Amino acid sequence: MRILDFFRNPGSYSKPYIIAEAGVNHEGKMDLAKRLIDEAKEGGSDAIKFQTYKAHLIASKNSPSYWDTKKESTKSQYELFKKYDNFWKKEYEDLKIYCDKADIEFLSTPFDLESSNFLNDIIDAVKISSSDITNKPFIEHLCKFNKPIILSTGAANLQEIREAVSWIDEYGNDLSLLHCVLNYPTSYENANLGMIYGLKKAFPSKIIGYSDHTFPGDMSILETAFLLGARIIEKHFTFDKNIPGNDHYHSMDKEDLKIFIQKLDQKIKYIGKTNVDYIPSEELSRLNARRSLVALKNIPEGKIIDKFDLTWKRPGIGVSPKFIEDVIGKTAKKNIQIDEIIKNDFYE
Repeated sequence: MRILDFFRNPGSYSKPYIIAEAGVNHEGKMDLAKRLIDEAKEGGSDAIKFQTYKAHLIASKNSPSYWDTKKESTKSQYELFKKYDNFWKKEYEDLKIYCDKADIEFLSTPFDLESSNFLNDIIDAVKISSSDITNKPFIEHLCKFNKPIILSTGAANLQEIREAVSWIDEYGNDLSLLHCVLNYPTSYENANLGMIYGLKKAFPSKIIGYSDHTFPGDMSILETAFLLGARIIEKHFTFDKNIPGNDHYHSMDKEDLKIFIQKLDQKIKYIGKTNVDYIPSEELSRLNARRSLVALKNIPEGKIIDKFDLTWKRPGIGVSPKFIEDVIGKTAKKNIQIDEIIKNDFYE
């Protein structure tokens, strides 16, 4: 599934669009970045997404942490970002080529004007981080690329989301809003998946999705997000959840991804089609479990049939009770025996 095709007609896809958020879990090494691409593809993801930044462009040197420092001990945003900011234009161009060969979509979140400008040449949709939801000049700059936008809504209230949506709507970009909780990690009790429904209600014309920071566990959080209507699902992705620090500890790996895809396929099978109609396996039930008009007593030939002559019983192979008014007042063409199912040719 390609992101542009998905945005053009999201209702034609039973599965959500799945993004493996590699971020900078490549640790600044090209071989690990390519491994992430291969394993995301193997796991069944539609896209792999990186993060593109330079520490000095994203954070001041006085930038305290907002993550669990027991899991990632670095207490300065600038210092953490500095560890992983050695990839730039050439590296991401190479990763785009590698993704194309692996047949998985390449995406990356830009965090500054320079990275956004060169990424524009190699991405089909723009991901905007929760941290930039109030960054009006940056959002407007990204809108000018005239590409679909995926905006995470972590740590934002409804008014802030409405403002960001209004800025984007002025440019006419297709838009998906991803419910997100900006805790690293997010505890299960703080996942607040009901906000997916809240976003669907507040923005009925937008594609609503979910960006997850919980521990992967049995992947039931993502499964529930899908059942609540998430059409794009993004989760951090790693090749080894045991690596300390950064985003590895709350990421899924390829085996988690496979589990989710398997559960997703099962749920889609259970959900079935959305247009309301009976299914072929119900044909026999429609015939035998429904009611027909039945003679409550013997009805002699020539009698005017009245309501006291009729009742309704299974099976539904005769005249349906919904046509009882059409039968009452008609003349019996034959002797109708008690408990006999009424057929159309019994009266005139």
